[in-house]
Amino acid sequence: MSYFQRIAELRIREAIERGEFDKLEGFGKPLDHSDYFNAPPELRMSFHILKNAGVVPEEVHLLNNIHQLTAHIKSALTSEEKERFVREKTLLQNKLNILKEQKLIRGV
Repeated sequence: MSYFQRIAELRIREAIERGEFDKLEGFGKPLDHSDYFNAPPELRMSFHILKNAGVVPEEVHLLNNIHQLTAHIKSALTSEEKERFVREKTLLQNKLNILKEQKLIRGV
């Protein structure tokens, strides 16, 4: 074991002893692998690599932004703010629909 591996192991053991890993999100729950197994077998490795690299498909990025705008709409303080968020959300939903339609036409 290299010097750096020993240091890493030591730091991990110390963190475990201090309980730093006890309250992590999902602690003690089974991992959700449904995304992996719902993907076609020939694409699973590619999706896994992209996910680990922090690269998300444009559809996912749009869906995340739409979700955030929905939360902003619910918490908007003024009607002008709400209208602006609704316009932005509608624009993103239209982009998502166009992207889906293009992929459907191309057969992707």
